[in-house]
Amino acid sequence: MNANSETAASAVPAGEAPLGALACPEPNARPDLWPTTARRTDSGELEIGGRPVSAILEQAPAPVYVMDEADFRGRAATWAATMAEEFWEGYGLKGGSAFYAGKAFLTTRVARIALEEGLGIDTASRGELAVGLAALEEVDGEDATVRAARLGLHGNGKTEDEVSTAVYHRLGHLVVDSPEEVGYAVAAVRRWREAGHYGPQEQAGLMVRLTTGIHAGGHEFISTAHEDQKFGLSTHTGAARQAIDRIIDAPELELRGLHSHIGSQIADFAGFEQAAEAVLRLRHEVAADTGWLCPEIDLGGGLGIAYTGADEPAPSPAALARSLAAVVRSLCTELGDEAPHVSVEPGRSIAGPGQVTLYRVTGLKRVELGEGASRLYVSVDGGMSDNLRPALYGAAYTALVANRLPGPEAGLVRSRVVGKHCESGDIVVRDVDLPGDLTVGDILAVPATGAYGRSMSMNYNLFTRPGVAWVHEGGQGWVLRPETVEDLLRLEG
Repeated sequence: MNANSETAASAVPAGEAPLGALACPEPNARPDLWPTTARRTDSGELEIGGRPVSAILEQAPAPVYVMDEADFRGRAATWAATMAEEFWEGYGLKGGSAFYAGKAFLTTRVARIALEEGLGIDTASRGELAVGLAALEEVDGEDATVRAARLGLHGNGKTEDEVSTAVYHRLGHLVVDSPEEVGYAVAAVRRWREAGHYGPQEQAGLMVRLTTGIHAGGHEFISTAHEDQKFGLSTHTGAARQAIDRIIDAPELELRGLHSHIGSQIADFAGFEQAAEAVLRLRHEVAADTGWLCPEIDLGGGLGIAYTGADEPAPSPAALARSLAAVVRSLCTELGDEAPHVSVEPGRSIAGPGQVTLYRVTGLKRVELGEGASRLYVSVDGGMSDNLRPALYGAAYTALVANRLPGPEAGLVRSRVVGKHCESGDIVVRDVDLPGDLTVGDILAVPATGAYGRSMSMNYNLFTRPGVAWVHEGGQGWVLRPETVEDLLRLEG
């Protein structure tokens, strides 16, 4: 079946962008949307990591996430080097580091690459922490898990067991989000002292998650620093200060730092700069009152990426780090404080662009909308179970025919790429201009799916979650194998 049997493209619905405005950019036109190694071969086929998409699908049937390992490794190394350079002590600062936000996409292989390239690992659950510890042992040895300075644990609603585990492994960043978590940490230190795992005077280092009222991001659900939401302790109501004072007063604990996270998919630096100032001023206030100047601040993550050709190219890690360094240097000089070590937690900007989801076209349905306008509904062999963000956030993606170049006279047709689930909102790409010669069996590549694609995937309609294939210098293997129906059945009691 052909998408445009009449060859001429139909008019777009009233009020929508003109035809052609929503076409997916090729890798050479917008390299920021695609993995570093993505290119068209001489035959017109998309190639990633030295592997044509048809060859990838021979070993990893669609739908499948494809991770460009060189891309991930390069972005991780860039963040590590950038933070080290911009916060170098030679510039009057106290060093900088980056912790990869594992929530974006985490496996032992991914965590191992991040650690090898100089990043720490930021986790938000017992499962993520277990993966981080396994990777840390592989990279730095078993002794490194006893004092896991390169790992962090944050998130709200941590259980007593989760806090105890973090204390046991002496995580570099244990970020408390509530008064209860402070109490859990005190109890854990006492428990591990009694067991002989902690010395009699040894303390657990904690960071406090602040709600500063400064927030940013592309959707309410991913803006995380306004007052009326679940994360953090308010600097305005005094809740943060109460937790800070309790930590300073507790002989079992050390206030290691202050933590801020203002949102996700952030496109400018104003929010980061304001948050940095708020955190540094509170740090100064605490030191003036208690004599304790905490040695570190963590300014979270959230730097955005481009998903479609309509998005502006995202700022670089170096630009953000340089902006934050300038704020820290200037304000610490003004306050007369020694600069802190500064950490950030990028996830999306490391994992996102280096992964592409490949689908097979399974059906084409033209819907007439009146006044000559129509929309082509393109069914694929996946759906919202492998990319929840369009349904959850209204997130926009784009799609490219990857197995070939369109015919020279094909034209374009306003299209909507949809999945197989029993939901009207099961949309993979809401609006995209695809070639008029689109055919069942064609391969569609959806770029920038490395962050929150596989990590938010689900089994609705008892779909099995796709695998993640790595590609590198012409080779290929599994980061995560695809689930099978047998895997689902084995979970039944």
